[in-house]
Amino acid sequence: MIEFRFDARRGGFHLQVECRFAAEWTVIFGPSGSGKSTLLRLLAGLDEPVHGRVALHERILTDTEHGVRVPPGKRQCGMVAQQTALFPHLSAAANVAYGLAAMDREARAHRVDEMLELAGATELAALRPAELSGGQAQRVALARALAPRPRLLLLDEPFSALDGAASDGLLKRLQTWVRTNRVQTVMATHDASDALAIGAEVLLLRDGRQAAMGPASEVLAGERERLMGRLGGNTQ
Repeated sequence: MIEFRFDARRGGFHLQVECRFAAEWTVIFGPSGSGKSTLLRLLAGLDEPVHGRVALHERILTDTEHGVRVPPGKRQCGMVAQQTALFPHLSAAANVAYGLAAMDREARAHRVDEMLELAGATELAALRPAELSGGQAQRVALARALAPRPRLLLLDEPFSALDGAASDGLLKRLQTWVRTNRVQTVMATHDASDALAIGAEVLLLRDGRQAAMGPASEVLAGERERLMGRLGGNTQ
């Protein structure tokens, strides 16, 4: 379970949200500019709130009131951002292995192979980021985030560069893996089909505020009715 409250600003944008994610998989849904990426970065410790607190399984990661800020690399958190940020001088396999220095060589090689296979990227192992397409880079970035087996996985539009069939297949494999390894997952998306496919709990953000939270079918149905109502009103 992850609990948080944030009062954060990025330029002219102001995010104010307080929430608890207890589900295995939570989707942060909303239009561009609603605060989805900002919220993920705050959870990961990549951005600092003006005021805020984060607790993962009762371990305090951020608490501005008491001066607590656990660095991103020590949060047991894996993240796939919209910009994959792969190390350009390393092969795909070496990128995946980067966070596994504590493992012996044989175990590390096995884990890299396992994660590349899960991500559907086995054939990309020897390639460098400049040789990868956008979808291929997303697969490698996902494998790298999963390799240390984090306690929390944060995904920011992780399948945006994949076609429908590839995205669906990868999503199903990922669901099985996070359930088996008991990894709590939070995914930001503006695609309602992703949220419905997962059957996740959904946090709906609008203009940096929580607009709704609950089962995907209920939250998304309510948002659809709201938008249809606005469209109906505009035609009168």
